Amino acid sequence: MSTAVAAASPALSPEAVPTIIGAPFGGGYFTGIIQVEGKQFALITAGAAGELRGKLQSAPAMVDGAKHRADGQTNTEALASAGSELAQAAMALTVNGFSDWYIPSRDEQELQYRAFKPTAQENYADGEDGINPSSVPVGEAYADETPTQTTVETFREGGADALEDWWYWSSTQHASYPSGAWSQNFNDGNQYYYHESSEGRVRVVRRLPI
Repeated sequence: MSTAVAAASPALSPEAVPTIIGAPFGGGYFTGIIQVEGKQFALITAGAAGELRGKLQSAPAMVDGAKHRADGQTNTEALASAGSELAQAAMALTVNGFSDWYIPSRDEQELQYRAFKPTAQENYADGEDGINPSSVPVGEAYADETPTQTTVETFREGGADALEDWWYWSSTQHASYPSGAWSQNFNDGNQYYYHESSEGRVRVVRRLPI
């Protein structure tokens, strides 16, 4: 299981963490720093080989342990145990020699958008989208022009690893909508929730403790 792989990973020294977003790192691309229950992790997004599509759950129901805003690894494991084929597929992936990938949580996915926004489209700036209490530093609400299109060429629109300008699943279920889970549009950053039986995309991540 991915938990065992993550637990066995030695903590990175601060000097070993990339200073440039999008730098090749750990089988993917450095995405930023996420804080989970007081512990910091270097978040890594897979390239195009880590792209999946499917329903988060064919028979939507609230899954205990899959409502974490920051901890996508725990969410994914809970969903997989509950029968989610998409979560199982994420955990079964091996990309560049690593097999501890998972579906990002809502806040991990928000970091993906800030790092790898594929288009130059104006952001959906309603005063709430983009607020990220789990990122380091804490993420603030989007403005029309912030974040901008990524400077990482391989993730820019048309690039080999670019995310589609469409919505992607997170692994965070909506606390007050049992059959829904959070998602993020990668064209304008809108964070919303969809019925879990909807066909969506996933770009997997892994993390390393700091």
